[in-house]
This record gives sequence, structure tokens and C-alpha cells, in this order.
Amino acid sequence: MFRSINNYFNKRNLKDERYLYLFDKPTQGEYICFDCETTGLSVQKDDIISIGAVLIKDNTIVASKKFVKFVKPETSIQEEAIKVHHIREMDLEEAEKIDDVLEEFLQFIGNRALVGYFLEFDVAMVNKYIKNSLGIKLPNKVIEVSAIYHDYKIEKIPQSNIDLRFDTIMQDLAIPKLGKHDALNDAIMTSMMFLTLKNKPKVKIP
Repeated sequence: MFRSINNYFNKRNLKDERYLYLFDKPTQGEYICFDCETTGLSVQKDDIISIGAVLIKDNTIVASKKFVKFVKPETSIQEEAIKVHHIREMDLEEAEKIDDVLEEFLQFIGNRALVGYFLEFDVAMVNKYIKNSLGIKLPNKVIEVSAIYHDYKIEKIPQSNIDLRFDTIMQDLAIPKLGKHDALNDAIMTSMMFLTLKNKPKVKIP
């Protein structure tokens, strides 16, 4: 109900009617799992430098439906960020502008629910740009994999401190690692986490 009220006012702020499809009723059984790499960890100060996303349909990751884009940032990439994603400024010389990438990204996600790992940050990064250009925030339903994992574990081990680190969840759910850390691989691995949890007995997807 709260999300519906928010989206009512959110929709009224939309500057471009071409994006009304974002407010359509979500497609049942379909999700978009996505991840962003950024110049740093500040939503206000840093920029997106890559977005990776995949389509999940029912219990399948649709390999042919993926989104991978690199973005030329306006801010410098912080050294600590480079240690994580290994993307340097020289690697982005031919990258696209953020407005062009987000136009394609919004078409890719459509009205589907969004899945991710600590997705709040990624959604906030996208919202920073589209709030300025379109007047709205992403209206899509958001599903946090770490929250699902927490609820799954707390049922088994009540009153326990649950380790929500990415690699810990991967290991506990027996998810294979896919090589280097980048937006697309992280989206695929997070998708595998989501589907594994989704098919566990008693696990409820919000």
C-alpha cells in the first residue's frame, strides 16, 4: 500500500510520458537482477561507471537477455574503488554518456521487479540521475537478496548474528564464483542466490 501511494505521487512528477510503462503492473514471474560499479561509495558525489543486469523468468536466468554498459564518469575513480572492480579511467575513454545508458537500461528493466545485493545503493545511484532528467525515482518493486537470506537463516538459527557478506552467502548456498568482480558477473551470481533462496521451503519472496 505504501509503495502504491508513493508511486501515485511519483508518477505525477514524470516529465516524459514515454516512460509511463515503468508504472505498469509488474510482469508476473519476471525479475531484473542488476548491479552497478561506481567511482566511489558516495551517492551524492560519485558516478556510475558500469551497469550489468540479467532477466530472470520464473526459475531461469535468461542468458540471452542481459544488459552490459560502461559509462564515462564526470568524477575521478577513487583508488579504493579500482581495487574492487579494476576499472580505470583509461578503460572508459570510449564509454557512453550516462543519459544514453540509462535510457536503454530503463527500457530493459521495464515494469519488472528489481533484485540485487545491497540494492539500495544501486537504486539510489540510478535515482540520482533520473530524478534530474525525468522527475521520478524508479517505481519498480525492489527485492533485497541479503534480506531474504537473513530471514532464511534466522528461521534456522534464531537469535544469531547472520553474516551477510557476499562471499559468505555464496559459499553457504554453494553458488559458483564467476571469475572477476564486475557488474554483470555480480548480477548473475546474485541471480543464482535469489533463485536458490526462492526455491527453499518456507522462504517467502516479498
